[in-house]
Amino acid sequence: MTRPLIAVPARFSATTSALRYAAEVNARALIEAVWRAGGEPAGIHPADPEDADVAERLARFDGVLLPGGGDLAPHRYGAADTHAAVYDVDDLQDTFDLEVARRALDLGIPLLAICRGLQTVNVALGGTLEQDMGGPEREHRHLVHPVAVERGTLLERALGAEKAEASCYHHQRVDRLGSCLTITARAADGTVEGLELPGAQGWFTAVQWHPEDTADRDPAQQALFDALVGEARERR
Repeated sequence: MTRPLIAVPARFSATTSALRYAAEVNARALIEAVWRAGGEPAGIHPADPEDADVAERLARFDGVLLPGGGDLAPHRYGAADTHAAVYDVDDLQDTFDLEVARRALDLGIPLLAICRGLQTVNVALGGTLEQDMGGPEREHRHLVHPVAVERGTLLERALGAEKAEASCYHHQRVDRLGSCLTITARAADGTVEGLELPGAQGWFTAVQWHPEDTADRDPAQQALFDALVGEARERR
């Protein structure tokens, strides 16, 4: 059986010594999780949407995985100033990812959004972000912590549990929710850890943590990728 094709927007990398040039990359753990789920992960180039129609590019894929990465530019969600902790902002990456989020939802393509991906969907739908959670003592970097999952959500069905151990690496979080989004998971400190869009045309769930970090040994985390690929297969 042919594997469902999963689009994974690439991330720009300034240094890749083995390739001798700057590169477009994705985390190996992320790609392997999609492969274990039975999908065929395909990195896609973040081209300017004015030069290459994103809806047309996504139409040939069965699913989309919007991965983690650097911070979105604060002006994207209406902030007048930029916090000193904001890092790795890239205008083209932002433009492309925001368009991918909008078009995937519009087209009903199964979509799993991770970390920056969750934040991107929130901003794409008019939401805002807290630019910094308050420094090392409050941020969720290099941290595994429990999250409480809302019952009856797509996230709860995918994980098969109302609690999960989440591997996090982020210093920003959702502030104001985007239009029609609902919260599906929270950390003990109130940080939004999951979002969904009731009434969306296609399957969509987003998590603030990095399920790929532990998916090779935690069936609940792998189940998120399994759910994406399963929905992608059904859509074919």
